Amino acid sequence: MSNTEQKGPQPAQQQHDKPLKKRAVVSSFLFKFPDGGPSASSTRDGKKPLVALFRRSGLNPLATAWREIQEETTLTSSSVTFFRKGKEYSFADPSVGREWTIYAFAFRLKSKEEGGQDEEGIKTDWEHEGWEWHDPDAVVAVDDEEAFGGVPRLKESLRRVWFEGDFGAQSAAGRTLAAGLERLQADHESGSRQLAAIALGVFRETVAEMGGPDGGNSEAWWEKARMAAWHLWKNGRESMGAPILNALIAALVDIEPIVLDTEGKENNKRDPILAAIDRLIEKRKSTTARISDAFASYIQRNVLNRKEDSSLTILTLSASSTIRDCIVHAAISSNAQFVDLRVLESRPLYEGVSVASAILSDFRSQPNAPRIHVSIYTDASAALASGGVDILLLGADRISADGAVSNKTGSLPAILSARCVSPSTKVVVLSELEKVAEPGDPHSHVVEENNPEEVIQAWRHSGVKGVNVIDEALKTQAQQQEDGKATVSVKNIYFEWVQPEMINGFDAYVCEEGVRTVAEIKERSAWVGEQIERFFGGL
Repeated sequence: MSNTEQKGPQPAQQQHDKPLKKRAVVSSFLFKFPDGGPSASSTRDGKKPLVALFRRSGLNPLATAWREIQEETTLTSSSVTFFRKGKEYSFADPSVGREWTIYAFAFRLKSKEEGGQDEEGIKTDWEHEGWEWHDPDAVVAVDDEEAFGGVPRLKESLRRVWFEGDFGAQSAAGRTLAAGLERLQADHESGSRQLAAIALGVFRETVAEMGGPDGGNSEAWWEKARMAAWHLWKNGRESMGAPILNALIAALVDIEPIVLDTEGKENNKRDPILAAIDRLIEKRKSTTARISDAFASYIQRNVLNRKEDSSLTILTLSASSTIRDCIVHAAISSNAQFVDLRVLESRPLYEGVSVASAILSDFRSQPNAPRIHVSIYTDASAALASGGVDILLLGADRISADGAVSNKTGSLPAILSARCVSPSTKVVVLSELEKVAEPGDPHSHVVEENNPEEVIQAWRHSGVKGVNVIDEALKTQAQQQEDGKATVSVKNIYFEWVQPEMINGFDAYVCEEGVRTVAEIKERSAWVGEQIERFFGGL
């Protein structure tokens, strides 16, 4: 199923005189998994996932605009869930004066046990004469497009979302990559740096299962490895995509010379490739220590040396392992005698409580640590928590080229409160350079709409009055909307953008290489963009 604009072919002379017009096509695939489970990497009782192929009605030409999945099957988000996106690709069709760019997406059909309708809910329109379930590996393996209704580029579009076919049916590498994607998607506890480490580990495991690029298969092996990295970037946790991308780029940079070595120096390339990734994994472990040293220096120079007393008051939120380690290290290595740490609870998962307890335990275990008092505030009391604060400390899940920061929701209210209540507060971003994203509009960054149940269950547990009304309304939402009656939604958004110009700029970006400027952030972003094109542009 796909959606695009379609016009008739142009005269031959017109085609030669004019450049090809660019058109985008969205191609969607619907998958059904054994017992409704989400895993694409495993079989249950010998059963495999299936993909639905819809036979296009002959009433319209093949180039007719494809409908969106909801329009063509009547299925809604209550019946299907997003599964994967595929790497876009382009091809030219001079006969109609067009250059097409195909964007492939895969959706998973929910079972009745999950609240879906299963395949009973699929109702095609007049544009289709039928549809069937097929083994996706069989579709990818067939060269004859006519075998599945003559849909142009069907095989190529499907393999973009069904990478298992490229690795081979039942391939351990495909299963490892698919399981890794599921792990990243389900992990809402780990910070972005931890998720990047997980993604890098999954990449290593996938590469290990792929064997070595030995003999004459280096180019094909290298393409699969780069595509695996692309999927980890785009289909793992795209909202955390910047650190995942940077970690994978670092791996690709390190292994590229080994993979493409044509002088035959290595008979077995697999082992040196894995060794290179292992060295990178080990090197990343020292990054936090280097950031901690840079932060301790910043505190001493910009805060403690300018105060009459030796106390330090810090406000922070969420659960960043980098922030946790840096606070402890900076307090111990500076001449601070007392640390007043204030932490916002960070609903709905209360990560702030977790980081506060971890810091408290760390201080108690250090014999030479200064005195500390930890205060945990509700998110709504950010203004009260801001009084007399020396530093508002933020982590970053993503830093854009212009210096904007994506961090846990609540960051912007905390900054605005601190700037208003305590104008002298320094707003400091602690982040690894791997959080710097490629050039582009920050607002194009993915906003995660997470499970509202995480919010609602806290209300139920506390016995909030009226929660039963909200529950009932959510259960009957589709029918209420159809009837034109009052509806309700519960928003659970984890991250928000903080634009520097809204708060007179951040005071410092502290990373493993010291304090960075916005100009240096922009340079790093440009480099990331260049690597994206180099490694993924030709896939």
